[in-house]
Amino acid sequence: MSRNDKSKGGKVSGRQGGGNTKKSSARGNAPIKQQQSAPKTPSKTDGIRLNKYIANAGICSRRDADIFISAGNVTVNGNVVTEMGYKVAPTDEVKFDGRRVNPDKPEYFVLNKPKGIYVTGSIEKGGKTVMDIMAKATKAKLDPVGKLDTQAMGLLVFTNDGTLAKRLGKPRNGIRQIYQVNLTKPLSVEHLEKIRNGVILEDGKVNIQDISYIAERPKNEVGIETNSTKNHIIQRLFKSQGYEVEKLDRVVFGGLTKKDLPRGRFRRLTDQEVINLGML
Repeated sequence: MSRNDKSKGGKVSGRQGGGNTKKSSARGNAPIKQQQSAPKTPSKTDGIRLNKYIANAGICSRRDADIFISAGNVTVNGNVVTEMGYKVAPTDEVKFDGRRVNPDKPEYFVLNKPKGIYVTGSIEKGGKTVMDIMAKATKAKLDPVGKLDTQAMGLLVFTNDGTLAKRLGKPRNGIRQIYQVNLTKPLSVEHLEKIRNGVILEDGKVNIQDISYIAERPKNEVGIETNSTKNHIIQRLFKSQGYEVEKLDRVVFGGLTKKDLPRGRFRRLTDQEVINLGML
């Protein structure tokens, strides 16, 4: 019987293999290792490009954003990013020249606030806030600029532009504000002149740009102009002279007026109005 015939009998030897043959440890029969798959490239829906993020915030165009990014002016979560096409998530903290960037497009509104509406801190009291009114304006998260007492009425600015809000909250030279004030009793000429010359309160002197009686109205109705941002300044000013404020209406804020803006209504600021506020 030949060697080939013996192989056909079912017993196979050597490298031809068989059911009863042990696996060879030769290199050719070594088990093949599975290769690890390469990490997936983030899809186009993962995050937003850093240059677009900055452009959406109204800081500059995408092209200019690329220049600032490559120059190292932008950080993400505290780290400088110079990579073109870098993507950020909504939860990332992006800063441009050290200032936090708001990914939402800046929006600016002015409201003619009604009496009895809280500006802040009324949720636990169940009272209506100005945010209930401004919720109809936009989906962006707006914040009021400065304060206005609950019983006060008049102009109140809203924005999601933190830089402008901070600037208006603590202006270098103050913001021109004119109030129409109704007192519980007529204001004497003596006290009117005293207020005009400046009154010293517990937190310092309050300078008044102008104060006068309202033409053809009772002497308890006056107009007063100030650039002070101190809390409850109008009420405290008159109280120091023995008067109580019955009605308070802010009719001018910066260069904004209540013209064609009914009580309880709001409107979007024009580009020029935003520029003017930014220059205060």
